Amino acid sequence: MNRVFAVVVACVVALGLAASSLFIVHQGQDAVVFSLGKVRAVLRQPGLYLKWPTPVDNVLLLDSRGLLLRSNDAERYATRSERELVVGWTLRWHIADPAAFVRTFGGSMSRAESQLHDAVRSALGAQIGAHTLADLIGNGSTAIDSAVQQRVAGTLRASGVTLDGFSLSRVDLGADLTKAVYARMRAEQIGVASRLRAEGAAQAEDIRAKADRQRTELLAKAYAQAQRIEGEGDAKAASIDAAAYGQDPGFAAFYRSLAAYRASFSQPDDLLVLDASNAFLRYLRDPGVDSAAPRR
Repeated sequence: MNRVFAVVVACVVALGLAASSLFIVHQGQDAVVFSLGKVRAVLRQPGLYLKWPTPVDNVLLLDSRGLLLRSNDAERYATRSERELVVGWTLRWHIADPAAFVRTFGGSMSRAESQLHDAVRSALGAQIGAHTLADLIGNGSTAIDSAVQQRVAGTLRASGVTLDGFSLSRVDLGADLTKAVYARMRAEQIGVASRLRAEGAAQAEDIRAKADRQRTELLAKAYAQAQRIEGEGDAKAASIDAAAYGQDPGFAAFYRSLAAYRASFSQPDDLLVLDASNAFLRYLRDPGVDSAAPRR
């Protein structure tokens, strides 16, 4: 019984030693094998590896892929002209030397990111403080990105970290300055709107004046043309009447008298006082009078 127990214990110990002596390095990982705080080996190829059992050898697995570090939500910096800006940034980096990374940061990713963040804030604050707002918004931002990356890379040169790129992702004005800018923009737009309204009113008045002038000219031309046509019509009518009346002067005199009677007595209360012998009444006195007889 004791022998069986001893065999079981020995098997468990053997399995434990075997389990603590084997480890796997996956794709996208680097393995740092260290003993008593000293790096013994760096393994960069995926696979199954053997080491001395813990605690003789320990293994730290690190991410070998490209990493991103972003700014906090609201990091504030002051420009050369003391303008407060809210700036966002992105840093791309990777662990180039796992052994140096472990020696510098003890293998802690959070410690590495904290030091990178502090280095970026220091370098970015110095660069923004040396430039104006126009430099940050214009093409000068590319030079600022490059300068910050070089300064951070120099600060962490021996840490095993390599920087792949740095860029500003956000450049906003501070709250007070934003309000002032919006107020100035609003005032400028109000001025532009007032100027456009004034120009529109002047153009409308000019258009109305031109339209009135054209209307007056058109009415004058139309009236002159109507008068001319009416005169030509009257002349033609008179010519036709004269030609028609010339064929029978007596009938013409009779017809004109009827027209005169119709015009004189068109209303029921019309009153005309004449001498009974007046020639105007000759057809009323004697409807059978000879139309060709001369007037008396």
